[in-house]
Amino acid sequence: MLQRSRQINYKTDRELERMRVAGRMVAEVHKLMQAMVAPGVTTGDLNEAAHAKMKEMGGIPSFLGYVVGGKAYPAVLCISIDDEVVHGIPGRCMYRGKLTPDRKLEEGQVVSIDCGVIYQGYHGDSAVTLPVGKVAPEVQELLTVCREALWAGIRKIRPGGKLSEVASAIEGEVRRRENEKTGRYGIVEEYVGHGIGTKLHEDPQVPNFCSPQLLRNDLVLKKGLVVAIEPMVNLGTHKTRTLADGWTVVTKDKKPSAHFEHTVAVTDDGFEVLTLREDGGATH
Repeated sequence: MLQRSRQINYKTDRELERMRVAGRMVAEVHKLMQAMVAPGVTTGDLNEAAHAKMKEMGGIPSFLGYVVGGKAYPAVLCISIDDEVVHGIPGRCMYRGKLTPDRKLEEGQVVSIDCGVIYQGYHGDSAVTLPVGKVAPEVQELLTVCREALWAGIRKIRPGGKLSEVASAIEGEVRRRENEKTGRYGIVEEYVGHGIGTKLHEDPQVPNFCSPQLLRNDLVLKKGLVVAIEPMVNLGTHKTRTLADGWTVVTKDKKPSAHFEHTVAVTDDGFEVLTLREDGGATH
């Protein structure tokens, strides 16, 4: 639900430089993950490799120990497979006094990897959904739709623009790509994008759909605002539920989900994606 009152923390040039470094670290982790994802690799393998990479770069994991509802998240990545939308816990992590079970990636699956890194007190946050080997055509199309929806939203970021324009662009891109073959995609409503800075989650919330409430409480974008834009699109219903671990969110109809995210700053004349790979790689 969109906040009626917000406390926006607009970033200075000095703060943005720190967030650029955090964003580059996130991008490097995703580059490593893209190289590693393959049948037979485990979620524990990915999580441990990501943690080692963060340490090598001098970054601190944003997610490890992050507390929601009195529960501390036990891993450095969120790894969600197939019908898992977000917040899937990797294997070989201590949670509630037990090691979480490890899982091998299998041919035909899709795996969403969400990564956050802190540099000198500032966060970068980005997610990508990757195919494990060859996936079904409708699932590959789902990934394309979600990725393009993210970029449709990003392209609306500019000084004087509105938050509702970002949300409408994301929703519009998803709906534009629907047809009789794909059916109607489900845009997840319970989980949305967010402001980001010295806290992983700051104001404002960034919905992936436009609602009357958003239009009533719209926000004009200004230089220095930094947001994490992150559409989550399902092959079936938009409805979700949370598993007994208290973290993993899955689709109610058990159909696959895709999740793409970038950290984006409002600049003098447009936007800057802080979590892009410097080498121009195609992860996002």
